[in-house]
Amino acid sequence: MSPEQINLSHGIKELRSDDYVVEVKGSFLLIHDVPYLNSKKELVYGTLVSNVPSPRPDSHVAYFIGETPCDWNGNAMMNLINNSSRTNLGNGILTDHMFSHKPNPLYPSYYDKMTTYVKILLAHAQRLFPSATAQTGRVIESEHKPSVFNYSDTNSSKAEIDAVNEKLSGLKIGIIGLGGTGSYILDKVAKTLVAQIHLFDGDTFKQNNAFRAPGAPTKETIDLGKYKVDYFAQIYSRMHKNISAHPIYLSEINLGSLNELDFVFIAMDKGGLKRKIFKKLESLGLPFIDCGLGIEREGDELMGIVRTTLSTPDHREHIYKDIISFADEQGDEYSSNIQIADLNDLNAVFAVMKWKKYYRFLNDQRHELHSTYSVNVNTIFNNDDAA
Repeated sequence: MSPEQINLSHGIKELRSDDYVVEVKGSFLLIHDVPYLNSKKELVYGTLVSNVPSPRPDSHVAYFIGETPCDWNGNAMMNLINNSSRTNLGNGILTDHMFSHKPNPLYPSYYDKMTTYVKILLAHAQRLFPSATAQTGRVIESEHKPSVFNYSDTNSSKAEIDAVNEKLSGLKIGIIGLGGTGSYILDKVAKTLVAQIHLFDGDTFKQNNAFRAPGAPTKETIDLGKYKVDYFAQIYSRMHKNISAHPIYLSEINLGSLNELDFVFIAMDKGGLKRKIFKKLESLGLPFIDCGLGIEREGDELMGIVRTTLSTPDHREHIYKDIISFADEQGDEYSSNIQIADLNDLNAVFAVMKWKKYYRFLNDQRHELHSTYSVNVNTIFNNDDAA
């Protein structure tokens, strides 16, 4: 949830009213100045952390920043500590321990959850330091970073992968070509923390496009004859705030539109122009992914190959080794307007996954620069020697 929503969650106001030192970072609630004992039976202070993905707690687990909490005899509180390891929760939060104290029923509010953990730690501290308290009344102004989303990404906060998502934050992404593959790329990129998404395509959205793009437009919407970029920008701006539509065909005279980007997806067929775009991106030192999809008829069935090719500042030459066609006419069934929505989507999935691997969002143990998936044999071929 957003900081505003967290502040309205059950128990947050009460924690502040009772003089607990409350801070909200991203989708996490922090209680600072919590007294506890370390292994030397010294009075020290730590921070309790809880994920706040919903108005009421849906998990009994809490995190702790500090030394290993001990009882008044100096023994580690293993009945409370589930595990001890450095964990990056995102939003600058690095925790040292995970706590597990599960009541039945579950905590009715975040006040109950957080004060229960405070009391467990405080009980041992007060055996040796009777005046110890977590209710110091110290005020911390909670951070509020403007979000690129119009509503909170509760899916990521619930799974506690905010730190992973942050690897994509701040990126300015370009998508060239908003046909089947490009529109599915947008569908996935719009669900990430990238700072900006720029769409480039001079075509209008027609009836045939509806059958190979995400969603289900009405006939009336199709008849409006909107540019593809405007049509898709309007839809995905409902979720992501920073989507810019550029209803233009890229050419030598307007390639400067790519100057401020950080990464580009290319999902277009015109090979002659594609080479010029490649050279422009190379001159800018930008990484990019070129998508390819080839379909041919085998009797009354179709065969398809999905291609994903990554170019990085360190590896460029492989894209010119006959793995990408720079001809304007492809000559296969795809360029004859056989549209396959599932293969467009698959093309986009492979491209987005490779992009996420490049930024270490997803683990990558092969680091291939070029791969093809053949539908008829259900096999992915990685060209690790492309460079």
